[in-house]
Amino acid sequence: MSGRPVIGITAYVERASWGHWVDVPGALVPHRYVRMVEDAGGIAVVIPPRPDTDDGVALEILRRLDGVVLAGGVDVAPELYADERHATVQASRPDRDTTELAIARATATLDLPILGICRGMQVMAVAAGGVLEQHVPDRVGHDDHSPGPATYGSHPVRTVPGTRVAEILGEQTDVPSYHHQSVLTHPGYEPSAWADDGTLEAMEDPDAAFRLAVQWHPEVGRDPRLFHALVEAAVAVRQG
Repeated sequence: MSGRPVIGITAYVERASWGHWVDVPGALVPHRYVRMVEDAGGIAVVIPPRPDTDDGVALEILRRLDGVVLAGGVDVAPELYADERHATVQASRPDRDTTELAIARATATLDLPILGICRGMQVMAVAAGGVLEQHVPDRVGHDDHSPGPATYGSHPVRTVPGTRVAEILGEQTDVPSYHHQSVLTHPGYEPSAWADDGTLEAMEDPDAAFRLAVQWHPEVGRDPRLFHALVEAAVAVRQG
């Protein structure tokens, strides 16, 4: 089947205003994700969260797509990985948690190309039975990964030789960062990049066609290579 691949991007339902319409619920995702997907040659579509999503519904959604971006956002509810809530954990969004965990599981079932970004990486780990580090500064003693509200940090990451992430990005790259949590355990995934302070910055499933995640925010940077790699993998799926 020819044509550009269709890439779904997960989103919020958030109250928004435009024109004469004020404080209206809308399905929202930062346009930077859309731009990166489309600049890489894909067609971007928004996947709004729905609280009734189960694995069956997720499979119905994904069978219409060629790839998925699990977008960044608020913290995953720690109850979903059986941990007590740290004082810094943000208010949970059950609709996103339910929808995105089901999508993460369903993409594994279908071996559909997926790129997890920040929260998306954490969702993928939790969906696989992993555990999150709820507040990175408690361990590393600094706020470089998230310097302040709506302020991206910048720091280097070193990729793991032989991984897909290393193949795409090379030995080292500087990344835009905005997170206070990270992945501690990640069943089924191999580490593929680290920060100098020991924070896991990327993981991947070496047995999948394209199943990887990064803790940073490539959509706000100037390096489109991860999105190009996702779209290339989705093209292969589309062509069958």
